[in-house]
Amino acid sequence: MRIISGDHRGRKINPPANLPVRPTTDYAKEGLFNVLNNLIDFTETTVLDLFSGTGNIAFEFASRGVPSVLAIDIERRCVDFINETAEKFGMKEVRAIRMNVLVLLKIGKERADLVFADPPFGMDGIDKLPDLILSSGILKPHGLLILEHSEKYRFTDNPSFDQLREYGKVHFSIFRGTRDEGEVQYSSS
Repeated sequence: MRIISGDHRGRKINPPANLPVRPTTDYAKEGLFNVLNNLIDFTETTVLDLFSGTGNIAFEFASRGVPSVLAIDIERRCVDFINETAEKFGMKEVRAIRMNVLVLLKIGKERADLVFADPPFGMDGIDKLPDLILSSGILKPHGLLILEHSEKYRFTDNPSFDQLREYGKVHFSIFRGTRDEGEVQYSSS
């Protein structure tokens, strides 16, 4: 695993072999970030990385200039690895905390411009995860939600669905957050 681009381009991420994770492949990560280059300004985007695992995605965002990345994982070894690696790389913008993502969604305390979620592919309830995240209040208005999932799931009927990107067996569904309550929506007619 390596960081694809940015200030830390080429740095290797070497997690311990015993972490219970399925890291996003470099191929899929590179494809996703090529899409994101056209959708966001990294230097003005805060990120929540849910089910962070090795921190692979969090480190990629930080390398590209994101001012704040909060990585969430329930596994203490993953959280410790992310925090230790962030310190080793000098990435002060990356912080990991141990928490159950479903509890975080109920609390809705953290907010970000972009939420990346890479749940275990065998997790129950993946089909409901976009609606849980979008209704939780953690995604700022007009923000992006990116859900990594297997080919088993399709989210094109979700009203917030924007696009699907496929890289081998890795699928990314991208959703757009809603506007602020009371925000005026202007018609083009």
